[in-house]
Amino acid sequence: MRQTHPLPIHHSWPLHDRARQFALGQLLDHHPLDTELATADAIAAALPGGVRIGEWSCDLADNGLHWSGEVYRLFGLPDAAAVTRDETVALYCEPSRAAMERLRAYAIRHRRGFTLDAEIQPMQGPRRWMRLVAAPICEGDAVVKLQGLKIELPARA
Repeated sequence: MRQTHPLPIHHSWPLHDRARQFALGQLLDHHPLDTELATADAIAAALPGGVRIGEWSCDLADNGLHWSGEVYRLFGLPDAAAVTRDETVALYCEPSRAAMERLRAYAIRHRRGFTLDAEIQPMQGPRRWMRLVAAPICEGDAVVKLQGLKIELPARA
């Protein structure tokens, strides 16, 4: 059965706003002025039991993915499985895939972070919603990597 998410988040934000966007409150829809910088452990402690949260990065030189164990589990894959970006993108449901690709391209082109609630179809298990938080890593004027968090959102009717 398809889960619905009535008000998914999807927006772009400037890099100077990175600390606030990665703040625990922003990720959990609390007050936007919360200033505690989010870590996977801090967020996991605040979420209901069983919710997955993981860290990820994508090297833009070769689209190489680096995931924590929780990201593998979120996508229904064995830990450390060899997975390409194309294979991962195929697990995003429409229109989440299209929105993610647009925000990703915009983030790289304009050096901006983004937040997106996306529906995915894991390799194993039912469809689910996750919050994708991404920020570009720059060397000089060039974006060389995207990195961030993937957080399983609680099921909503």
